[in-house]
Amino acid sequence: MPAYAVIGAQWGDEGKGKIIDFLAENAAVIARYSGGNNAGHTVINDAGTFKLHLVPSGICWPHAMNVIGNGVVVDPDVLLKEINENDLDPSRLAVSDRAHLIMPYHISLDQLEEQRRGDAKIGTTGRGVGPAYIDKVSRQGLRVGELLDPEDLTLRLPAIVAFKNEIITKIYGGDPIELNAVFEKANMWAGQLAPYIRPVENLIADALESDGKVIIEGAQGALLDLDHGTYPYVTSSNPTVGGTLTGLGMGPRSYGGVAGVFKAYCTRVGEGPFPSEIHGEEGDSIREQAGEFGTTTGRARRIGWFDAVAGRYSARVNGFDAMIITKLDILDGWEEVNICVAYEIDGVRTEQFPVDAVTLDRAKPIYETHPGWTESTRSITKNSELNDGARAYIHRLEELIGVPTKILSTGPRREETLVIEDFLA
Repeated sequence: MPAYAVIGAQWGDEGKGKIIDFLAENAAVIARYSGGNNAGHTVINDAGTFKLHLVPSGICWPHAMNVIGNGVVVDPDVLLKEINENDLDPSRLAVSDRAHLIMPYHISLDQLEEQRRGDAKIGTTGRGVGPAYIDKVSRQGLRVGELLDPEDLTLRLPAIVAFKNEIITKIYGGDPIELNAVFEKANMWAGQLAPYIRPVENLIADALESDGKVIIEGAQGALLDLDHGTYPYVTSSNPTVGGTLTGLGMGPRSYGGVAGVFKAYCTRVGEGPFPSEIHGEEGDSIREQAGEFGTTTGRARRIGWFDAVAGRYSARVNGFDAMIITKLDILDGWEEVNICVAYEIDGVRTEQFPVDAVTLDRAKPIYETHPGWTESTRSITKNSELNDGARAYIHRLEELIGVPTKILSTGPRREETLVIEDFLA
């Protein structure tokens, strides 16, 4: 059976967790391929409310195996907390032995570097994700599988910690990391995580060769991609579809579909250009009604109208063959809704998305204004229940993005979902 990727199509926080939880009923494996605990997914179903940061969003289905791939950077303290809170045993969760570890010195460096940037800060979460990826690329990183080799850790850790302490103390004036404390943590992590650690690419390959469906779970959003996003205001990994291949050891022929998850409007957390941002009471109203506050940080998200220029770019980069639209019900009751269809940059109209942050920051949105709708879309589950105004809005988004809509989310709970066409067909 093929794999199906569910990828954030905007700046993250599109509601992927709810969608994965909904789709996981028919999946054998749910696999996370990038990022760290700098992102969060909220899942609401009959079993309760789950706020997840590393564990994939399929944990509420007892038949499903959840996989953390090699492209993820793992804070073992966060992972163990989620394992214990959700009573996960190794029959339901596997962690790649090739995933890199977020160590205490990464967290310290992340916070010190962001403080040093001052007004030029990027807006990181301070969870150590960026420094962990830096060490991965510079070949100073430690991988999850190395926790099971104490002899190797004894040889490598002293030099790494000494080097990091040079930076922490002499460049940033911070407090040094205690080597013995790091060793103690590593021994504790090894004892508790050992049953979960394995080469997950074999597990995924076996599922693809059998009758099981594999759902690939994205973290963050395509516009935060290290290569294809609004650099430098991006994350430290590749949330786009290319990251699924390197982050899980899959081949491109594995896929049966790639869906982009779009909010019916846009949000962004942290710094960086945001052309369709809504300022003032309108933005505040949407934020409060939708609960637009970060799962990981609690930070208020910036609010904007749907940006079709960015969305079309995202669809092209990822090869979407389906759109999944979330939080449609938040737009219920608006007299008019806007869609950004083009930008004006230095007096010139363009429908191309400039990923260069300096250029994008000069972009002024050009809007189409559409009639809103007074009828509620909240909790509807049948296509016949969708009112004409909302239907026309969705149809216009499909025209602008060039991708059909297959699923609408009409509320935060699993059952508040309208399936227009089966994405896992």
